Amino acid sequence: MLVLSRKKGQTIVIDGRIEVTVLEADGDAVKIGISAPREVQITRKELLQSVKETNEEAASVLIDVGQLQKMADKFKKNFS
Repeated sequence: MLVLSRKKGQTIVIDGRIEVTVLEADGDAVKIGISAPREVQITRKELLQSVKETNEEAASVLIDVGQLQKMADKFKKNFS
């Protein structure tokens, strides 16, 4: 991991096309601005982790196919 010190208003450039600028620093919080081409996906790491955990949880759930069929049949009756 590369560790850099930056002050408000200073920028780093990644791969010649992504700019990360320090906009504000207040205690433990730092506000940054990111300029990147539209095709570059930028996502907060905690959001990616949350989605991963949700997907893993959903994949581990066992489904009773018979019960699912009964629910589908009941649904069809109610909305037919």
